[in-house]
Amino acid sequence: MPKRTLRNVMHTSIALAGALAFSLTAGTAHASAPLDYVALGDSYSAGSGVLPVDPTNLLCLRSTANYPNVITARTGARLKDVTCGAAQTKHFTQSQYPGVAPQVNALSTNTDLVTLTIGGNDNGTFINALTACGTAGVLSGGKGSPCKDKHGTSFTDQIDTNTYPALKAALQTVRAKAPNARVAVLGYPWITPAGADRSCFAKLPIATGDVTYLRGIQAHLNAAVERASEAAGATYVDFSQVSEGHDACKPAGTRWIEPLLFGDSVIPVHPNALGERRMAEHAMSVLGLG
Repeated sequence: MPKRTLRNVMHTSIALAGALAFSLTAGTAHASAPLDYVALGDSYSAGSGVLPVDPTNLLCLRSTANYPNVITARTGARLKDVTCGAAQTKHFTQSQYPGVAPQVNALSTNTDLVTLTIGGNDNGTFINALTACGTAGVLSGGKGSPCKDKHGTSFTDQIDTNTYPALKAALQTVRAKAPNARVAVLGYPWITPAGADRSCFAKLPIATGDVTYLRGIQAHLNAAVERASEAAGATYVDFSQVSEGHDACKPAGTRWIEPLLFGDSVIPVHPNALGERRMAEHAMSVLGLG
C-alpha cells in the first residue's frame, strides 16, 4: 500500500475512533444527567407537620423530609420544591401568599419530572368534612351517622361541580408549562379505615356510621383527581390499595396519617414521616424510578 494511502487510512481511523469516543462520552454524560424535578402541591406534598422544617419558606410549612425530598435523595434529581401547605388548585396560577409565586412558575420546557398532590383544599373539602363530622360525632356520642344525615351528598356534589373542573384546568396548565416532563399526580392515602373502628373514637371522634361516609368523600375526591390526571395525560399514582391498613386509626409505626387527637404531629390528619416515605416509594415504583 502506498505511504500516502496508508497515512490517509490511519488518519481516518484515528478520526473515527475519536468521534466514537466522543459520542460514547457524550452519551454517558447525558444518561447520567440528573432529572430536573419540580414538586408542586398542597400540605400532603409539602409534608406539613413533619420535621425538619424547611426554613426557606416558613409560611408554606414545608418539610425537608417530604416525599419530593425522599424521591430526590434516592434518584439524585435536581429538586425545585414549591409545595405549600393549604394550597388549592388556584395557587398553581395565583400567588398563595405575598412573595410566594404561582407554583407553575417553577416549570419550564427543561423540566423532566413533576409530582404533586392537590384538590383536598378546594371547597375546604377535607377541613370542612372533618370538622363537620368530628363535631357531629362528639355531640352524638359516636352513635349513628349524624354527619351523613345532615350533609348528604353536599361534599361530593362540590367535588363534581367545582373541584374536578379546577383540577382538570390546573393539570392542563402544568402540562403546557412543562411539555417534556413526566407528570405524576399522587392521590391521597386513606384517612379513615374501611369500616367503623370504635377503638379509634378517642383519636378520630367520628360517629360509627360516618367513618365510611368520610371515606366515601375521600374516595370520590381521589376519583376526580384520577379523571383529571387522565384528561391531562398525567400519571395517576393510586394509594387505595397500598395505604389500606395505614389510616389514622392505626398505631404509631403503622399509620401513615396522623389522627385528629393524640397523634405525634402538630398538624393532625396529615402524613407523618413514614407516610411521606411510603408515598415517595410508591410513586417511584409506579414511575419506574430507581
